[in-house]
Amino acid sequence: MTPRCLSTPPTRVIASAAPTASSSGSPVPNGNEMSLSAATLKPQMRDALAAYLIAVADDELIIGHRHSEWTGFAPDIESDVALSSIAQEEIGHARLFYERACDLIGGDADHIAFGRASAEFRNAVLTERPNDDWGYSMVRLFLYDRADQVRLDALASGALRPLADLASTVRREEKYHLMFGEQWLRRLASATEASRGRMQQAVDRAWPEALGMLEPVPGQEELDVDIIPVTLAEQLLEWRQGVIAVLESVGLRLPAAKSVQGMGGRIGRHSDDLGTLLDEMTSVWRSDPQAKW
Repeated sequence: MTPRCLSTPPTRVIASAAPTASSSGSPVPNGNEMSLSAATLKPQMRDALAAYLIAVADDELIIGHRHSEWTGFAPDIESDVALSSIAQEEIGHARLFYERACDLIGGDADHIAFGRASAEFRNAVLTERPNDDWGYSMVRLFLYDRADQVRLDALASGALRPLADLASTVRREEKYHLMFGEQWLRRLASATEASRGRMQQAVDRAWPEALGMLEPVPGQEELDVDIIPVTLAEQLLEWRQGVIAVLESVGLRLPAAKSVQGMGGRIGRHSDDLGTLLDEMTSVWRSDPQAKW
């Protein structure tokens, strides 16, 4: 079955998704290049990679939806516009990763995004929590995009050329998301003692579930070395060190948290919050799944 892609995302996302090219317009050669197709990957690696791509896409889709809920409610117009743009870009990135998964295992990108039950989603639990406080949302954005930066760096250094190119493209946009979240974290943590206290509470709440960002998908060991040459332990260390450096610079700290507290999303264990989100997000698609929009 030929995948039917999600609706066309913003032009900026499509234009930046092209492979890196030389001055002549040809793709830059890579001596260790692999081809992204079901035919050239062994079945175990193909299935593990598809599962990984869907998990990344689920993260992007769900966090993008949560960001979009601030449209019209952010503290100022500039932040309202910025976070709305970030939400749009995250959902555009989700489409790209869903399509790459469909390239491997077939299927329909729209159906993957809108046709699954909550237990079939593989997003980190952190991404599905409601926005009940601006400070919490900014802490979550910062922790999420720090982890996403590390994850994309690892993918971009892999030998699977189409995926490495995609990761390189996406991270160029994601760096602005991280800047936005970090600026707000610094601003709120440095304002007053009361605001710093509230930001510490937000960190204490978000960090245990943020650890689920680097939870492996089943079979992820198949992707080590060639596709994701940076181990999860190395990614976790880099992420944690980067987070600590920023938090300590504004008088915040990481709480003691067992890694298991944030796990489960990659195997379909979610909070009731995800079901509520999906009921709203998928309502139009589910009204007529066969419709051609």
